[in-house]
Amino acid sequence: MTVTIIISLCVLLLIAYVFDLTSSKTKVPSVILLLLSGWLVKQLASWLDIQLPDFSPLLPVLGTIGLILIVLEGSLELELNRSKLGLIRKSFFGAFVPMLALAFLLAFAFYASGHFSFKDGLLNAMPLCVISSAIAIPSVRNLGRQHKEFIIYESSLSDILGVIVFNFLAYNEIVNAGSFGHFALELLIIAVVSFIATIALAFLLNKIEHPIKFIPIILIIILIYAVSKVYHLPGLIFILFFGLSIGNLDELKRFKWIEKLQPDELNREVIKFRELTSEAAFVIRASFFLLFGFLIETSTVLNADTFVWAVAIVLIIVLFRYVQLRLSHLPLRPLLFVAPRGLITILLFLSIDPAHTIPLVNQSLIIQVILLMALLMMFGLMTHKRSPSDEEDATIADPEEVKH
Repeated sequence: MTVTIIISLCVLLLIAYVFDLTSSKTKVPSVILLLLSGWLVKQLASWLDIQLPDFSPLLPVLGTIGLILIVLEGSLELELNRSKLGLIRKSFFGAFVPMLALAFLLAFAFYASGHFSFKDGLLNAMPLCVISSAIAIPSVRNLGRQHKEFIIYESSLSDILGVIVFNFLAYNEIVNAGSFGHFALELLIIAVVSFIATIALAFLLNKIEHPIKFIPIILIIILIYAVSKVYHLPGLIFILFFGLSIGNLDELKRFKWIEKLQPDELNREVIKFRELTSEAAFVIRASFFLLFGFLIETSTVLNADTFVWAVAIVLIIVLFRYVQLRLSHLPLRPLLFVAPRGLITILLFLSIDPAHTIPLVNQSLIIQVILLMALLMMFGLMTHKRSPSDEEDATIADPEEVKH
Protein backbone atom coordinates (compact mmCIF):
# COMPACT_ATOMS: atom_id res chain seq x y z
CA MET A 1 0.00 0.00 0.00
CA THR A 2 2.88 2.38 0.82
CA VAL A 3 4.44 1.92 -2.61
CA THR A 4 1.04 2.36 -4.27
CA ILE A 5 0.47 5.67 -2.48
CA ILE A 6 3.95 6.93 -3.42
CA ILE A 7 3.46 5.97 -7.07
CA SER A 8 0.00 7.57 -7.13
CA LEU A 9 1.26 10.83 -5.60
CA CYS A 10 4.19 11.07 -8.02
CA VAL A 11 2.02 10.33 -11.06
CA LEU A 12 -0.68 12.80 -10.01
CA LEU A 13 1.81 15.62 -9.32
CA LEU A 14 3.57 14.95 -12.64
CA ILE A 15 0.20 15.12 -14.39
CA ALA A 16 -0.46 18.39 -12.54
CA TYR A 17 2.88 19.68 -13.82
CA VAL A 18 1.87 18.80 -17.40
CA PHE A 19 -1.42 20.66 -16.87
CA ASP A 20 0.54 23.68 -15.60
CA LEU A 21 2.93 23.54 -18.57
CA THR A 22 0.18 23.32 -21.16
CA SER A 23 -2.48 25.59 -19.61
CA SER A 24 -1.06 28.74 -21.22
CA LYS A 25 -1.31 27.06 -24.64
CA THR A 26 -4.57 25.14 -24.29
CA LYS A 27 -6.19 28.02 -22.33
CA VAL A 28 -7.86 25.37 -20.13
CA PRO A 29 -7.49 26.41 -16.46
CA SER A 30 -5.46 23.78 -14.63
CA VAL A 31 -7.92 23.91 -11.70
CA ILE A 32 -10.61 22.22 -13.83
CA LEU A 33 -8.23 19.45 -14.86
CA LEU A 34 -6.93 19.00 -11.30
CA LEU A 35 -10.43 18.77 -9.83
CA LEU A 36 -11.41 16.32 -12.56
CA SER A 37 -8.28 14.22 -11.94
CA GLY A 38 -8.97 14.07 -8.21
CA TRP A 39 -12.58 13.08 -8.87
CA LEU A 40 -11.50 10.34 -11.32
CA VAL A 41 -9.04 8.93 -8.76
CA LYS A 42 -11.89 8.62 -6.28
CA GLN A 43 -14.11 6.86 -8.84
CA LEU A 44 -11.25 4.47 -9.66
CA ALA A 45 -10.60 3.74 -5.98
CA SER A 46 -14.31 3.08 -5.46
CA TRP A 47 -14.47 0.82 -8.53
CA LEU A 48 -11.45 -1.19 -7.32
CA ASP A 49 -12.91 -1.25 -3.80
CA ILE A 50 -9.79 0.34 -2.31
CA GLN A 51 -10.34 1.50 1.26
CA LEU A 52 -8.76 4.91 1.87
CA PRO A 53 -8.64 7.01 5.06
CA ASP A 54 -10.59 10.24 5.48
CA PHE A 55 -8.45 12.95 3.89
CA SER A 56 -10.83 15.85 4.60
CA PRO A 57 -8.87 17.16 7.67
CA LEU A 58 -5.89 17.74 5.34
CA LEU A 59 -7.81 20.18 3.13
CA PRO A 60 -7.72 23.29 5.40
CA VAL A 61 -4.07 22.60 6.27
CA LEU A 62 -3.03 22.43 2.62
CA GLY A 63 -5.25 25.43 1.87
CA THR A 64 -3.68 27.61 4.57
CA ILE A 65 -0.10 26.71 3.61
CA GLY A 66 -1.01 27.16 -0.05
CA LEU A 67 -2.47 30.61 0.64
CA ILE A 68 0.70 31.69 2.46
CA LEU A 69 2.99 30.47 -0.32
CA ILE A 70 0.82 31.88 -3.11
CA VAL A 71 0.64 35.35 -1.51
CA LEU A 72 4.39 35.20 -0.84
CA GLU A 73 5.07 34.13 -4.43
CA GLY A 74 2.86 36.92 -5.79
CA SER A 75 4.34 39.62 -3.54
CA LEU A 76 7.87 38.64 -4.55
CA GLU A 77 6.92 39.27 -8.19
CA LEU A 78 5.33 42.67 -7.61
CA GLU A 79 7.32 45.80 -8.41
CA LEU A 80 7.11 48.94 -6.28
CA ASN A 81 8.13 52.14 -8.01
CA ARG A 82 6.62 55.45 -9.07
CA SER A 83 5.63 54.14 -12.51
CA LYS A 84 3.44 51.48 -10.85
CA LEU A 85 1.34 53.88 -8.76
CA GLY A 86 -1.51 54.02 -11.28
CA LEU A 87 -1.55 50.25 -11.63
CA ILE A 88 -1.48 49.73 -7.85
CA ARG A 89 -4.31 52.23 -7.34
CA LYS A 90 -6.49 50.61 -10.01
CA SER A 91 -5.70 47.13 -8.71
CA PHE A 92 -6.53 48.08 -5.12
CA PHE A 93 -9.87 49.66 -5.95
CA GLY A 94 -10.58 46.90 -8.48
CA ALA A 95 -10.02 44.27 -5.79
CA PHE A 96 -11.68 46.04 -2.84
CA VAL A 97 -14.70 48.03 -4.05
CA PRO A 98 -16.37 45.32 -6.22
CA MET A 99 -15.65 42.76 -3.49
CA LEU A 100 -17.49 44.80 -0.84
CA ALA A 101 -20.32 45.78 -3.20
CA LEU A 102 -20.85 42.16 -4.27
CA ALA A 103 -20.67 40.94 -0.65
CA PHE A 104 -23.37 43.39 0.50
CA LEU A 105 -25.61 42.57 -2.48
CA LEU A 106 -25.31 38.80 -1.93
CA ALA A 107 -25.76 39.24 1.83
CA PHE A 108 -29.00 41.12 1.22
CA ALA A 109 -30.17 38.38 -1.18
CA PHE A 110 -29.33 35.65 1.35
CA TYR A 111 -30.97 37.64 4.15
CA ALA A 112 -34.13 38.11 2.10
CA SER A 113 -34.34 34.41 1.22
CA GLY A 114 -33.98 32.92 4.71
CA HIS A 115 -34.28 33.38 8.45
CA PHE A 116 -30.79 34.45 9.49
CA SER A 117 -29.00 37.69 10.28
CA PHE A 118 -27.59 40.07 7.69
CA LYS A 119 -24.14 39.66 9.27
CA ASP A 120 -24.26 35.88 8.78
CA GLY A 121 -25.32 36.51 5.18
CA LEU A 122 -22.35 38.84 4.74
CA LEU A 123 -19.95 36.31 6.29
CA ASN A 124 -21.21 33.54 3.99
CA ALA A 125 -21.07 35.82 0.95
CA MET A 126 -17.40 36.77 1.41
CA PRO A 127 -15.88 33.50 0.06
CA LEU A 128 -17.74 34.06 -3.22
CA CYS A 129 -16.43 37.62 -3.61
CA VAL A 130 -12.67 37.02 -3.58
CA ILE A 131 -10.62 36.54 -6.76
CA SER A 132 -8.30 33.54 -6.46
CA SER A 133 -4.68 34.38 -7.26
CA ALA A 134 -3.94 30.64 -7.15
CA ILE A 135 -5.90 30.26 -10.39
CA ALA A 136 -5.67 33.72 -11.94
CA ILE A 137 -1.88 34.19 -11.92
CA PRO A 138 -0.89 30.86 -13.58
CA SER A 139 -3.66 31.31 -16.16
CA VAL A 140 -2.39 34.65 -17.54
CA ARG A 141 1.25 33.74 -18.16
CA ASN A 142 0.70 33.89 -21.91
CA LEU A 143 -0.97 37.32 -21.90
CA GLY A 144 0.75 40.62 -22.58
CA ARG A 145 2.67 42.17 -19.73
CA GLN A 146 0.14 44.93 -19.03
CA HIS A 147 -2.71 42.45 -18.59
CA LYS A 148 -0.56 40.04 -16.60
CA GLU A 149 0.67 42.69 -14.17
CA PHE A 150 -2.83 43.94 -13.47
CA ILE A 151 -4.07 40.41 -12.73
CA ILE A 152 -1.11 39.70 -10.42
CA TYR A 153 -1.68 42.88 -8.41
CA GLU A 154 -5.47 42.62 -8.36
CA SER A 155 -5.75 38.94 -7.44
CA SER A 156 -3.01 39.14 -4.77
CA LEU A 157 -4.68 42.16 -3.17
CA SER A 158 -8.08 40.47 -3.44
CA ASP A 159 -6.79 37.45 -1.50
CA ILE A 160 -5.35 39.62 1.26
CA LEU A 161 -8.25 42.08 1.53
CA GLY A 162 -10.79 39.26 1.36
CA VAL A 163 -9.17 37.37 4.24
CA ILE A 164 -8.90 40.57 6.32
CA VAL A 165 -12.59 41.48 5.82
CA PHE A 166 -13.69 37.86 6.41
CA ASN A 167 -11.71 37.62 9.67
CA PHE A 168 -13.06 41.00 10.80
CA LEU A 169 -16.61 39.70 10.37
CA ALA A 170 -15.83 36.30 11.89
CA TYR A 171 -14.10 37.62 15.01
CA ASN A 172 -16.57 40.43 15.81
CA GLU A 173 -20.01 39.32 16.94
CA ILE A 174 -21.15 42.95 16.89
CA VAL A 175 -19.73 45.42 14.36
CA ASN A 176 -19.50 48.88 15.93
CA ALA A 177 -17.02 51.71 16.51
CA GLY A 178 -15.23 49.64 19.15
CA SER A 179 -14.64 46.75 16.76
CA PHE A 180 -13.17 49.13 14.18
CA GLY A 181 -10.90 50.64 16.85
CA HIS A 182 -9.75 47.17 17.87
CA PHE A 183 -9.14 46.33 14.21
CA ALA A 184 -7.01 49.48 13.79
CA LEU A 185 -4.94 48.37 16.80
CA GLU A 186 -4.47 44.93 15.23
CA LEU A 187 -3.25 46.57 12.01
CA LEU A 188 -0.77 48.66 14.00
CA ILE A 189 0.54 45.60 15.85
CA ILE A 190 0.95 43.53 12.68
CA ALA A 191 2.68 46.48 10.98
CA VAL A 192 5.28 46.62 13.78
CA VAL A 193 5.67 42.82 13.75
CA SER A 194 6.03 42.84 9.95
CA PHE A 195 8.76 45.49 10.04
CA ILE A 196 10.81 43.73 12.73
CA ALA A 197 10.30 40.23 11.30
CA THR A 198 11.16 41.34 7.76
CA ILE A 199 14.49 42.85 8.87
CA ALA A 200 15.30 39.73 10.91
CA LEU A 201 14.39 37.33 8.09
CA ALA A 202 16.29 39.38 5.49
CA PHE A 203 19.33 39.29 7.78
CA LEU A 204 19.04 35.50 8.16
CA LEU A 205 18.53 35.06 4.43
CA ASN A 206 21.79 36.87 3.78
CA LYS A 207 23.88 35.54 6.66
CA ILE A 208 23.03 31.84 6.88
CA GLU A 209 25.81 29.91 5.16
CA HIS A 210 24.43 26.44 5.81
CA PRO A 211 23.32 24.59 2.63
CA ILE A 212 19.78 24.45 4.03
CA LYS A 213 18.65 28.05 4.44
CA PHE A 214 15.44 28.69 2.50
CA ILE A 215 13.21 26.02 4.07
CA PRO A 216 13.81 27.38 7.61
CA ILE A 217 12.90 30.87 6.36
CA ILE A 218 9.64 29.55 4.86
CA LEU A 219 8.88 27.64 8.07
CA ILE A 220 9.42 30.80 10.15
CA ILE A 221 7.08 32.71 7.82
CA ILE A 222 4.39 30.03 8.21
CA LEU A 223 4.97 30.03 11.99
CA ILE A 224 4.57 33.81 12.25
CA TYR A 225 1.36 33.60 10.20
CA ALA A 226 -0.01 30.79 12.40
CA VAL A 227 0.79 32.66 15.63
CA SER A 228 -0.81 35.81 14.22
CA LYS A 229 -3.97 33.76 13.54
CA VAL A 230 -4.05 32.67 17.18
CA TYR A 231 -4.14 36.34 18.22
CA HIS A 232 -6.58 37.24 15.40
CA LEU A 233 -4.02 39.44 13.64
CA PRO A 234 -4.12 39.90 9.82
CA GLY A 235 -1.03 37.78 9.14
CA LEU A 236 -1.25 38.07 5.36
CA ILE A 237 -0.18 41.71 5.72
CA PHE A 238 3.12 40.41 7.10
CA ILE A 239 3.48 38.03 4.13
CA LEU A 240 2.80 40.87 1.69
CA PHE A 241 5.15 43.28 3.49
CA PHE A 242 7.98 40.73 3.61
CA GLY A 243 7.61 39.75 -0.06
CA LEU A 244 7.40 43.34 -1.29
CA SER A 245 10.38 44.40 0.83
CA ILE A 246 12.88 41.74 -0.19
CA GLY A 247 11.54 41.69 -3.75
CA ASN A 248 12.17 45.43 -4.21
CA LEU A 249 15.52 45.96 -2.52
CA ASP A 250 16.74 48.17 -5.37
CA GLU A 251 13.91 50.61 -4.64
CA LEU A 252 14.84 50.69 -0.94
CA LYS A 253 18.52 51.49 -1.37
CA ARG A 254 17.86 55.16 -0.67
CA PHE A 255 17.42 54.23 2.99
CA LYS A 256 20.89 54.07 4.55
CA TRP A 257 20.07 51.24 6.94
CA ILE A 258 19.31 48.97 3.96
CA GLU A 259 23.03 48.97 3.14
CA LYS A 260 23.64 47.00 6.33
CA LEU A 261 21.76 44.11 4.72
CA GLN A 262 24.16 44.14 1.73
CA PRO A 263 21.36 44.42 -0.87
CA ASP A 264 23.47 43.29 -3.85
CA GLU A 265 24.32 39.98 -2.20
CA LEU A 266 20.83 39.64 -0.74
CA ASN A 267 19.29 40.09 -4.20
CA ARG A 268 21.07 36.96 -5.40
CA GLU A 269 19.65 34.99 -2.48
CA VAL A 270 16.17 36.41 -3.08
CA ILE A 271 16.21 35.08 -6.66
CA LYS A 272 16.90 31.56 -5.36
CA PHE A 273 14.31 32.00 -2.62
CA ARG A 274 11.70 33.09 -5.16
CA GLU A 275 12.35 30.00 -7.29
CA LEU A 276 11.97 27.67 -4.31
CA THR A 277 8.80 29.45 -3.18
CA SER A 278 7.28 29.08 -6.66
CA GLU A 279 8.01 25.35 -6.75
CA ALA A 280 6.68 24.80 -3.23
CA ALA A 281 3.54 26.80 -4.06
CA PHE A 282 2.98 24.62 -7.13
CA VAL A 283 3.19 21.38 -5.13
CA ILE A 284 0.83 22.60 -2.39
CA ARG A 285 -1.61 24.20 -4.85
CA ALA A 286 -1.77 21.07 -7.03
CA SER A 287 -2.17 18.81 -3.98
CA PHE A 288 -4.98 20.99 -2.65
CA PHE A 289 -7.07 20.91 -5.82
CA LEU A 290 -6.41 17.20 -6.40
CA LEU A 291 -7.55 16.47 -2.85
CA PHE A 292 -10.57 18.73 -3.16
CA GLY A 293 -11.52 16.99 -6.42
CA PHE A 294 -11.12 13.64 -4.64
CA LEU A 295 -13.50 14.76 -1.89
CA ILE A 296 -16.17 16.06 -4.30
CA GLU A 297 -19.37 14.03 -4.59
CA THR A 298 -20.95 13.87 -8.06
CA SER A 299 -24.34 14.77 -6.62
CA THR A 300 -22.80 17.93 -5.16
CA VAL A 301 -21.76 19.25 -8.57
CA LEU A 302 -25.12 18.35 -10.16
CA ASN A 303 -27.24 19.90 -7.41
CA ALA A 304 -30.06 21.65 -9.29
CA ASP A 305 -31.26 23.52 -6.19
CA THR A 306 -28.11 25.65 -6.02
CA PHE A 307 -27.35 25.84 -9.74
CA VAL A 308 -29.74 28.74 -10.37
CA TRP A 309 -28.11 30.67 -7.53
CA ALA A 310 -24.65 29.83 -8.90
CA VAL A 311 -25.52 31.13 -12.37
CA ALA A 312 -27.05 34.29 -10.90
CA ILE A 313 -23.95 34.93 -8.75
CA VAL A 314 -21.64 34.45 -11.76
CA LEU A 315 -23.71 36.90 -13.83
CA ILE A 316 -23.56 39.49 -11.02
CA ILE A 317 -19.77 39.01 -10.71
CA VAL A 318 -19.36 39.63 -14.45
CA LEU A 319 -21.65 42.69 -14.32
CA PHE A 320 -19.71 44.22 -11.42
CA ARG A 321 -16.42 43.49 -13.19
CA TYR A 322 -17.69 45.14 -16.38
CA VAL A 323 -18.54 48.32 -14.47
CA GLN A 324 -15.19 48.23 -12.63
CA LEU A 325 -13.15 47.91 -15.83
CA ARG A 326 -15.13 50.66 -17.55
CA LEU A 327 -14.68 53.07 -14.65
CA SER A 328 -10.95 52.25 -14.48
CA HIS A 329 -10.55 52.69 -18.28
CA LEU A 330 -9.11 49.19 -18.59
CA PRO A 331 -9.62 46.86 -21.58
CA LEU A 332 -12.57 44.48 -21.31
CA ARG A 333 -10.90 41.62 -23.18
CA PRO A 334 -9.68 39.42 -21.64
CA LEU A 335 -9.81 41.04 -18.15
CA LEU A 336 -13.61 40.79 -17.96
CA PHE A 337 -13.38 37.00 -17.79
CA VAL A 338 -10.33 36.65 -15.52
CA ALA A 339 -11.88 36.79 -12.04
CA PRO A 340 -11.79 33.14 -10.96
CA ARG A 341 -12.80 31.74 -7.61
CA GLY A 342 -10.74 28.91 -6.15
CA LEU A 343 -8.45 28.07 -3.24
CA ILE A 344 -9.25 31.16 -1.18
CA THR A 345 -13.00 30.62 -1.77
CA ILE A 346 -12.80 27.06 -0.47
CA LEU A 347 -10.57 28.00 2.46
CA LEU A 348 -12.84 30.82 3.65
CA PHE A 349 -15.92 28.63 3.21
CA LEU A 350 -14.34 25.92 5.39
CA SER A 351 -13.44 28.57 7.99
CA ILE A 352 -17.05 29.63 8.64
CA ASP A 353 -18.15 28.62 12.13
CA PRO A 354 -20.97 26.02 11.87
CA ALA A 355 -23.09 28.26 14.11
CA HIS A 356 -23.01 30.97 11.43
CA THR A 357 -23.41 28.89 8.27
CA ILE A 358 -26.55 29.27 6.18
CA PRO A 359 -28.09 26.34 4.26
CA LEU A 360 -27.99 28.07 0.89
CA VAL A 361 -24.21 28.58 0.89
CA ASN A 362 -23.10 24.96 0.84
CA GLN A 363 -20.44 22.90 -0.89
CA SER A 364 -22.59 22.56 -4.02
CA LEU A 365 -22.90 26.33 -4.50
CA ILE A 366 -19.18 26.89 -3.86
CA ILE A 367 -18.09 24.20 -6.35
CA GLN A 368 -20.56 25.32 -9.01
CA VAL A 369 -19.44 28.97 -8.80
CA ILE A 370 -15.77 27.91 -8.98
CA LEU A 371 -16.36 25.72 -12.03
CA LEU A 372 -18.56 28.26 -13.84
CA MET A 373 -16.02 31.06 -13.28
CA ALA A 374 -13.20 28.77 -14.46
CA LEU A 375 -15.15 27.87 -17.62
CA LEU A 376 -15.89 31.55 -18.22
CA MET A 377 -12.19 32.37 -17.86
CA MET A 378 -11.33 29.56 -20.27
CA PHE A 379 -13.77 31.01 -22.82
CA GLY A 380 -12.31 34.50 -22.40
CA LEU A 381 -8.71 33.35 -22.80
CA MET A 382 -9.51 31.12 -25.77
CA THR A 383 -11.30 33.88 -27.66
CA HIS A 384 -8.76 36.59 -26.83
CA LYS A 385 -6.43 37.53 -29.68
CA ARG A 386 -3.12 39.08 -28.72
CA SER A 387 -2.76 42.58 -30.13
CA PRO A 388 0.56 44.28 -30.96
CA SER A 389 0.25 46.27 -27.73
CA ASP A 390 0.25 43.01 -25.78
CA GLU A 391 3.78 42.40 -26.94
CA GLU A 392 5.10 45.67 -25.61
CA ASP A 393 7.03 45.69 -22.39
CA ALA A 394 4.64 48.14 -20.79
CA THR A 395 2.32 48.45 -17.85
CA ILE A 396 -1.13 49.88 -17.40
CA ALA A 397 -0.73 53.49 -16.41
CA ASP A 398 -2.64 56.73 -16.43
CA PRO A 399 -1.92 59.08 -19.36
CA GLU A 400 -0.49 61.60 -16.91
CA GLU A 401 1.96 59.00 -15.62
CA VAL A 402 3.05 58.06 -19.11
CA LYS A 403 3.96 61.67 -19.85
CA HIS A 404 6.15 61.82 -16.79
